[in-house]
Amino acid sequence: MAEEESASTTSYTEDDFYCPICQEVFKTPVRVAACKHVFCRKCFLSAMKESRLHCPLCRGNVTRRERACPVRAVDLETIMRHFPGNCRCCSQRVELYRMRQHYKTCEKYQDEFGVSTSVSSFQQSPNSVGNSNNEAPASANAEVLQEEEENASPPDEPTFDCPLCEEVTMSRQRLLDHCNSSHRGRVVSVTCPICLSLPWGDPPQLTRNFVSHLNQRHQFDYGDFVNLQLDEETQFQIAIEESFHVNI
Repeated sequence: MAEEESASTTSYTEDDFYCPICQEVFKTPVRVAACKHVFCRKCFLSAMKESRLHCPLCRGNVTRRERACPVRAVDLETIMRHFPGNCRCCSQRVELYRMRQHYKTCEKYQDEFGVSTSVSSFQQSPNSVGNSNNEAPASANAEVLQEEEENASPPDEPTFDCPLCEEVTMSRQRLLDHCNSSHRGRVVSVTCPICLSLPWGDPPQLTRNFVSHLNQRHQFDYGDFVNLQLDEETQFQIAIEESFHVNI
């Protein structure tokens, strides 16, 4: 098994796992069927909003279906879990699927390319500047920072307030985890904030068992499977067209 896995990676170099748009290690790679070029999913969808018809790299044709729901390059994702690469700044060997997480903690990388806003605000908070007597150990600060980063939502990810309590500004996954740990077994009729954020959301519609609804309908992100920028009629037409080619 190990020999087969090793053979499957010998034809790749580290450069094969970097997105030609953002120049970073792939995050949820997707592949264009016609030309086989691969991009980060979000990079590809952003490029499609501009070109609409062509591959961002070679101008090859992109199907209507792909523009709405690109196919994930699962084979590359699997290889990235075992394929090590070198950090651009400290040269540490890291599996490629963990490289982006490594950059968040690599001091040399952050010195070279800058740090995120959350890191800057943490370091300059009133409790950590000019108050050495109460300053927490560096390791404790790092743990708090890592926890904040893990709990924070990406800039383009919507956040939601829990309709069952006062918890606010949570990602879809955090809302799901929060309700399963704090409200399991509680049956209250509320409006689902995730459904409400979708194009087909209906404010007057109530969900009788909110926690059960979350576990049945929101274990995944709809944006991973459909293009929420397209109207319902366009997506319906894409589904009809795709159905004619399923067995081809």
